[in-house]
Amino acid sequence: MGLFGNIFNGGGNPKIEQMLSNGAQVIDVRTPAEFQGGHVPGSKNIPLNVISNRVNEIKALKKPVVLCCASGGRSGQATAILKQEDIECENGGGWTQVNSLVTS
Repeated sequence: MGLFGNIFNGGGNPKIEQMLSNGAQVIDVRTPAEFQGGHVPGSKNIPLNVISNRVNEIKALKKPVVLCCASGGRSGQATAILKQEDIECENGGGWTQVNSLVTS
């Protein structure tokens, strides 16, 4: 989705909304410092630079994953990595957009 996707489609993504309503795990790929500054309730912080090392942990969740970051760039990279590992996931974009879906 990313920044431009959020601008041009109004930030709404029915697939992500459905995944969240069905219990998908939100993974925030920002740094721990960024995560501490605010995050989606119930989200896990797995920074982009270590996501490849934690694939087995993510697979063990046995649920779809919605990834987020600050604007959608890093979560887009993480989505590509996890899809290569056959993990059902989508790029939710910026954490504030995902947060608005979770808390609404």
